[in-house]
Amino acid sequence: MPHTVLGACPHDCPDTCSLLTTVENGVAVKVQGNAQHSHTAGVLCGKVARYTERTYHPERILYPLKRVGAKGRGQFERISWDEALRTVAKRLTSIANPEHILPYSYAGTMGKVQGEAMASRFFNSLGAARLDRTICASAGSEALAYTLGDKLGMKVAWFAESKLILIWGSNSITSNLHFWRIANEAKRAGAKLICIDPRRSETADKCDVHLALRPGTDAALALSLMHELIVHDWLDHDYLAHHTLGWAALRERAMQWPPEKAAQVCGLEPQQIRALAHDYATLKPAAIRLNYGMQRVRGGGNAVRAITCLPALIGAWRHRGGGMLLSASGFSRLNAQGLERPDLLGQRRPPMHNMSTIGEVLTTPGLVQALVVYNSNPVAVAPQSAQVAQGFAREDLFTVVLEHFQTDTADYADIILPATTQLEHWDIHTSYGHTDVLLNQPAIAPLGEAKPNSQIFRELAKHMGFTDPCFDEDDQSLCRTALQTTANAQSVQPITFEHLLAHGFASMPVADAPFAQGGFPTPSGKCEFDSPRLAELLGDGLPNHLPNYEVAQTGDTYPLAMISPPARNFLNSSFVNVKSLRDMEGEPLLEMNAGDAQARGLVDGHMVEVFNDRGVYLCRLQVSDRAQAGVVHGLGIWWRKLGANGTNVNELTHQRLTDLGRAPTFYDCAVQVRADPKDGYKTQSVC
Repeated sequence: MPHTVLGACPHDCPDTCSLLTTVENGVAVKVQGNAQHSHTAGVLCGKVARYTERTYHPERILYPLKRVGAKGRGQFERISWDEALRTVAKRLTSIANPEHILPYSYAGTMGKVQGEAMASRFFNSLGAARLDRTICASAGSEALAYTLGDKLGMKVAWFAESKLILIWGSNSITSNLHFWRIANEAKRAGAKLICIDPRRSETADKCDVHLALRPGTDAALALSLMHELIVHDWLDHDYLAHHTLGWAALRERAMQWPPEKAAQVCGLEPQQIRALAHDYATLKPAAIRLNYGMQRVRGGGNAVRAITCLPALIGAWRHRGGGMLLSASGFSRLNAQGLERPDLLGQRRPPMHNMSTIGEVLTTPGLVQALVVYNSNPVAVAPQSAQVAQGFAREDLFTVVLEHFQTDTADYADIILPATTQLEHWDIHTSYGHTDVLLNQPAIAPLGEAKPNSQIFRELAKHMGFTDPCFDEDDQSLCRTALQTTANAQSVQPITFEHLLAHGFASMPVADAPFAQGGFPTPSGKCEFDSPRLAELLGDGLPNHLPNYEVAQTGDTYPLAMISPPARNFLNSSFVNVKSLRDMEGEPLLEMNAGDAQARGLVDGHMVEVFNDRGVYLCRLQVSDRAQAGVVHGLGIWWRKLGANGTNVNELTHQRLTDLGRAPTFYDCAVQVRADPKDGYKTQSVC
């Protein structure tokens, strides 16, 4: 008889949906949203609704593999688990200094068990180099920490009560579907929706207003909004006096940004800024939904800080439908230290390498001799990917990859270890978009010889001779360990493993309007406009506008600003090889404004070369009014080997970092575009 199993979506998305998997005769036949989970409400995105295609994909790696060809050629032969683990253990133990061994991972799963729990225990015991995990969110995360005290914000459900919603740097329809449902609920109740985004996205199409600012100018816009709030006295003076720090200094800086100045920087009209400020001041409660795209420029941290200051100026935090949300991760009450065991490092302090500069790291002699990659595909997703591929191609670099598929990165592995998908293992999840905890139960037995990440690191620890009892803890026990925090134990309704087993999810106790009376978890207890910590670190504690590293201007060698937002049917580089989704995307595209195309003699549908000093990316041109003049969009992230010339959009991005958080600057990239000299190229279907 068919039965259903409760689970959770593992992917890097703020929605973190509760799943129901239908199983017949040991086979998962359908994955759907759990209607009992209020945030999921029975609805999944088109990607995860096809999750069975991912689990049963004909190209799924189901057995350990050993490289038999040149690195990057993707030539492997099947070996046993014993041979694979013995080979890995022998190579790692042969490295005299374990600080030359580097783990590389991110959010291929957001799960706490299959993410960093047993993996961190392994690398901490080994004394391996540490990874600075910056590639997505660290600029915005640090900005929130310096301003609000942590990654905190309003509860997503209460956007339904907002009268104005600024969707800032987010294509919610494709990347935050369940928030979009809530925003539409507010719209039906009379709310005004404004999209602030360089691209006229699918979300911008559905909003009442779209402000197409230039990439990297968000802080200038936010400071100019403050200018207008001050000039018209649209301020909550009581909230400013009692619950903020540094108002006088911020006021002085904001007064340097009249709409005329900001409009010139942002590529807007002054009246657009004035109208936005009026709406923000008068349509109450007003709420801001940020996402991470707008912090992927040189001044990304400052931009998030400037925007995060806005709700305090008008007292928006007083209302549960007011304030802002970038990440709710700080509300999590899970036991990260108990899971990851940093104490296993002892007194050792191995070096830390930034994952966003992995190309530089791997091509710097003497830094890394072995690399273990899991939950990530750096050859495709890391910036300046030609250098990344060059580093992975080193014959003296021993590389282990835990994977579901033979990705761009797996092609360079010496050993590939087959990992389970979400339908085949235990895990526990929190969300950065809502405040629930979810349990994932395995719906089916692992296919082939695939093993959970946690089990792979357990077995590798034994082959390395590690005897700490922590490596005997099974996955259900790890889920229980995650819940063992003082805050959870002292809660009026503590979250228990038994409750999660029965229901699949539970809500963390979070106030409806967490900062209505101030109480920010900053050192001062206030919203810190002027951060003493930043002032000591950088000499300036106030948010400011920092121009992009690569400010593209007419007449420059590279006169076009390029951003690389995700293609609608992919999630970073995940799902690229799911045929039904790739068929919907078609092929790698560059969106370009009609005027820019005409000026270069480019024709819609033809192949073009997008290039700069770092490389050349060949893709098909789509002339589109989604692109403003002077800005092009390289929709990503395709696997390099599926690209027309073996590259993807990250061939063009660079490894310079953001002002805060040491994060990548993917959307701070200047390029030029020309016709493909091999005109008439026809794309081939790649399965």
